Parts: sequence; structure tokens; C-alpha cells
Amino acid sequence: MVSWEQGMVLALLMVIVTCLLATRIKPAFLFAGAAFVAFQFGLIELHDVAGNFTNPSLLTLVLLILASVALEKTRLISWVGQQISRGGQSTVVAKLGLSTAFLSSFTNNTAVVISLIGAVKRNQTHAPSRLLLPLSYAAILGGTLTLIGTSTNLIINSFVEDAGLPSLGFFAPSMVGLAVLFGGLILLIPLSYLLPVNDDHHQDDLPYFLEAKVAGGSPLAGKTVAENGLRALRRLFLAEVIRDGETIAPVCPDTELKSGDTLLFCGDIESVTTLQEIKGLQLFGHHHINGQNLLELVVSQSASIRGKTLKSARFREKFDAVVVAIRRGHERLEGGLGNIELNAGDTLVIVPGKSFKSSQHLLSREFVLVNGLDSSARLDTQKSAAVLAGFAAVIGFSLLGVMPIIKGLLGFLLIMLGTGTISLTELRRRFPTDIVIIVGSALTIAQLMMSSGLSANIGDFFVESMNGWGVYGALVATYLLTMIFTELVTNNAAAALSFPFGYSLALAYGVDPMPFIMVVLFGASASFISPYGYQTNLLVYSVGNYQIKDYIRVGLPISIIYSALVLLLVPILFPF
Repeated sequence: MVSWEQGMVLALLMVIVTCLLATRIKPAFLFAGAAFVAFQFGLIELHDVAGNFTNPSLLTLVLLILASVALEKTRLISWVGQQISRGGQSTVVAKLGLSTAFLSSFTNNTAVVISLIGAVKRNQTHAPSRLLLPLSYAAILGGTLTLIGTSTNLIINSFVEDAGLPSLGFFAPSMVGLAVLFGGLILLIPLSYLLPVNDDHHQDDLPYFLEAKVAGGSPLAGKTVAENGLRALRRLFLAEVIRDGETIAPVCPDTELKSGDTLLFCGDIESVTTLQEIKGLQLFGHHHINGQNLLELVVSQSASIRGKTLKSARFREKFDAVVVAIRRGHERLEGGLGNIELNAGDTLVIVPGKSFKSSQHLLSREFVLVNGLDSSARLDTQKSAAVLAGFAAVIGFSLLGVMPIIKGLLGFLLIMLGTGTISLTELRRRFPTDIVIIVGSALTIAQLMMSSGLSANIGDFFVESMNGWGVYGALVATYLLTMIFTELVTNNAAAALSFPFGYSLALAYGVDPMPFIMVVLFGASASFISPYGYQTNLLVYSVGNYQIKDYIRVGLPISIIYSALVLLLVPILFPF
């Protein structure tokens, strides 16, 4: 006999699943709405709801995502970018896959993909469309290596703790994760050749004007433009060389560069980072660039700097900011960056100093628009090393039991804020509101399923329905259900919906729930044949100009080998 509480929770579940499959309502709204209805009908108390939103695993996930803001600015991302510009496609996909998987195992894999998309787009050897989907798949595979690699792992751990079970270990999924990583990468390398070549390398759409100087003792000096690879830059075109006051234009491939040469480029916004990554080049204003978020300004008609050059307007002293790029429609500008007369409507990309925004009245008079860009300058080598060492210490202390990871991450973030490495604005922009709402609300629904007895009833029903399949059949069914949910309604929602199902089956069969927990964990990351199931797939979808058939062509074989390895290894490593 089903009680009214069980009927109510079941109805809420049916509404969530139906709306996830048949509508475009955001999962966060659906889960939050269900939790709100449950609270209003007295099914759960307020302190229990509040406790679900402050679950330790959820807080750890939020802090990891925020900490990744600092990690994205380090030279580690530049190093990965340099590695993927060397070698043939197979070598590059292998290097990209292994480095992405390693990074994804210790910080949130979505943040890793966000950080590396720019590096892949800037690579000078291969079309980004041949690398972006492998980047996403490698991040998914790498996220399964540790407990903190992906949001779904931490979400599932929060369900585990809420069910009264011991928390999953940091390396609990690692053995299966290593198997699916290497199995997936071995298959991904040849499959990457099936991806389209969608290359947008056109000089006609490079609106920004940038300046860099060949430093003294630069490895670029004494070599030609072609030998230095400056003629084959993607989305960045070398327009002029200024030497001893004389302009060399157009620049020929056999033009030899010398120390002190000023190089003038046409490029896009990513070109700022590209030039920072070329050894021996000093970007205009480089002494003042150290990890700040870039801003975009549009010069006003009433601006006092209109008709003046950056030098004569004393731009840096007046605004505490350095201009690194200028755009004037699609007009090809000439001469050094500091010698261009500014016009109304010119767009300036700047690196702001600490007091840049202190005079709002001055900014509103001089500029029509002050707009933050989703791009930031790299930290210098010393500061990059300090950030990476700090994060490594947090992970190390956690593994050794010296300090809980939540305390370590809080301390790390406070130090990053105190040193100016990151800002509160950046943290607000990156705060994972949707994930917090989904997880907190889903924990509430799962709690209701178990406390009302609905979870046990569901388990008994499926045990009877699958009579003859046995416990292994139930395990396969749990995995397939989770995987289907992941492809159709996103990974986080899949984890929230599938965990109570798998846990109830384990209880109904009277076996250890760990193998069921593991197949839910891996099933929630098994999104390879749809751009919508996993956030990393969606991130590269438009950037790579992909079509659904590209995901099916490459992702289906990977999904098959991934599923086979999971269903083979989980019962061996986590016996019933």
C-alpha cells in the first residue's frame, strides 16, 4: 500500500523526469520547484532542506570551481598550449588527452575545458575542430579518476553521506577510471581523424591591433619570420615590422628579425594571450600584466583623450590601466600602438590596475562602455608557480589527513583574494548557482524517497520485475538507466535521479551498495554521443562548429568501450 507521502514524492519525480525529457525548462528550476512543493506540503523540515544545501561534498565542489579561477591564469595552461602545437595529429591528441585528463583529475573538469579552449584555438598546427571534441572527451574520462574530478562524483558522494554510508575515498574510482581513460584514448586517437576541419583562419576578420617587441637576447632574433613560425599564426597576422623608425610592410616570410624590432599584429581578443606565450616577445605594456581580467572600453565622443595618442594622453597615469589592443571597426591601423590617435568609437582592450575603477565619474565621461571580457592575462612565472604550489599543498594536506579539503580550499581562496590574483567579481561570475540548486534540491528529494519508504518499494518492484536477471542484471540496468539519463537530461540531473534507484536495488537484493554506487558514478559521466548531456560537450559544440553527427560518429564507439570496461571491472573491483 502506497502512503500519501510516497504518492506525493513519486508524483514529484514523475513531473521532474517528464519535464526534463519533454521541455526546455532548466533542471535547476525543476528540482528547486519540487523541493519547494515538498517543503510547502510539510514533507520535510526547513533545517533538513538547509542541511542539504550545506552538504560537505557540495561545498567542496563549489570551492573547487572557484579555486579554478586562479589555476586558469597560471603558465600551466600556456605549457599545455605549447605542447599541442608540436607533432602530428595523433601525437597532439595523445598529449592533449593525457594532460587534460591529469588536470581534470585534480580540479573540476569543466573548468579545465574552459581554460584549454583558448589554447586549442590558438594552436598553430591543427584545426581546432580536430582537437576540441577530443579535449571534451578526455576531460570527461579524466574526471572519473578521482573523487573531485567532476561535479557528478562529488554529487554522488553527497548522496552516499546523506544515506548514512562512509564517504567515498579520494581514489575510490581510480582503478576503473584509469582503464576507461586509456581505453578511450586509444580509440580516440584514430577517431579524431573523422572530425571535420572547420578552420576559421581568415585575415579579414581580425579587428584588433596589437604590438609586441623582440626582446634582447630573444631566440627569435637572427631568424626569419617563417623560421619563427610567425607567418602561420592562427587568428593572428603579422602586418608590420618597425626597425629604427623605419616600417617594413608587407612583411615577407624571409624577413630576418632583430632584437629591438617592434612587431605590429592584427588579431582577435585571444591574441593577447597568444603573444604572451611566444618566448622572446614582449607584449606592449607587459610590465603591468600579471593575471588581471581584461576589460573592453569604447572611447566616448566627449572624451578628453580623443584626438590624442596613448603617450600624449598619458593613458596609463590617468586611468591606471595599460592598453594592449585597439580596434577601429575593420580598419587596418598602422604605426606603433602608442602613436595611434584615438577616435570616438575606438575599442580599447586594457589591463586594469588596482585603482582603475576608483573614479567612476572620469570613466563615464571618457568611455561609452566599460565591459568585462571572458579572458584574462597570464600570471608571471613566479606567481604561477606560487598558485600551483598552493593548490598542490591543499590536495596533499587533504590526502595526508593534515587538513580537510574544505578548510584548505577556503584558505587558498582567501590568499588568492588577498594577493589580488583573483577578484570578487571573477568569483561571482564563476559561482555555480545552477549546480548548488540542483544538488541541494535533489538531496532533498532523495532524502524524501528514502524516509518515506518509496525507495525501498521501488527496489522491491524492480527485483520482482527483473526476476531471473539476478543482481548483475540489476547492476547493468542501473548503469544503462543512468547513461540514458545523462545523454538526455544532463549529468548532474542523471546522478540525482539514478542514485536512489541504484541504492534501493542494492538494499532489495541485500548486497553491498558500492558496485551500484560506482555504476551510477561512471554512468553519470558516460556522455559521448550528445552535445547536451555533459557541460564540456556543450562548451565545445559551437566553438568547433560541430554537428550532432560528429558526436555520434566519434562518441558512439567510445561509449561502447567505456560501458564495456565499467560493467566488466566494477563487479571485480567492488564485489557484491
